[in-house]
Amino acid sequence: MRLIDGYDAALFDLDGVLYLGPQPVPGAVAALQALDAEEIRVLYVTNNAAREARVVIDQLRSLGYSADDHNVLTSAQVAAAGLAEQLPAGATVLCAGSPNLAGLLERAGFEVVYSAADKPVAVIQGYHPKMDWRVLDEVCLAIQAGARWYATNDDASRPTDRGLVPGVGGAVSVVRLVVGGEPIVFGKPHQPMLREAMRRAAATRPIFVGDRLDTDISGANGVGIDSLLVFTGAHGKEDLVQASPEQRPTHIGAGVSALLAPVRPLSLSADRAECRGQVVTADQGRAVLAGPVPPGAEEQLDVLWAVAQLAWVQPELDCRALLESLTLVR
Repeated sequence: MRLIDGYDAALFDLDGVLYLGPQPVPGAVAALQALDAEEIRVLYVTNNAAREARVVIDQLRSLGYSADDHNVLTSAQVAAAGLAEQLPAGATVLCAGSPNLAGLLERAGFEVVYSAADKPVAVIQGYHPKMDWRVLDEVCLAIQAGARWYATNDDASRPTDRGLVPGVGGAVSVVRLVVGGEPIVFGKPHQPMLREAMRRAAATRPIFVGDRLDTDISGANGVGIDSLLVFTGAHGKEDLVQASPEQRPTHIGAGVSALLAPVRPLSLSADRAECRGQVVTADQGRAVLAGPVPPGAEEQLDVLWAVAQLAWVQPELDCRALLESLTLVR
């Protein structure tokens, strides 16, 4: 049975899963086209609050993906809707984010301001590539004056075709250092985003596909749905093996085409794990592979899945040497 056959919808993160900067992830377009051909429900879910949904749709289409207003969800959309439920109509909100976020707030009926002197009842932070440090001053001053503190998401980094770069979580951390406390956050891994995604997809058993353990996988676990971790973005094999219980995926794959491949089976005991003939044992505190390292990427992923499962049972297991030998898995 193929992995996707056990689910009624697939929810996808974007950066690091379907594209890296301006380039599609190899193999992802073909995989999504195959899902579309089988009329499998697909929803694109992004924490990026800087861009309008229409811009996201246009980018996805330009890369070969099928996207429209019904299957693209951004954290800015979820945040604007969430604030409309929590704040009085017409409330004054200080926006520390992009013009897209400000526009969504205005359409939700809020008065958008940019200074603590305007006495906002709330402030919201969102990613903006041209964030001015002085805006963070106003956020801190407004919170100290009693404004509620919100954030579209708290991603520490963003994957690009050149590597990782800071996300809005960096700006949130700056404010946290000054004022203390925590904002109310709408995006992944927090539940508002995932629950809205499930509602939009009309899904009762969806699978979430992501590249980050701390947002995508943790978010899926937080709302009780299965997940697929792909190794095309932020997190790699060492991150998987060291994952805390709330950040452990249900499945792993090289990329999103794993949805169309057979389920990766696993047999596990206290000191032995086997995945499709690749056997890993715990020997004197070290993870040891029975036999040579296989030459294929999929087989090395089988080894990795066995290593991870055994390491989760034995947290003190030394897996470093075996992980380093898996040269085809990042």
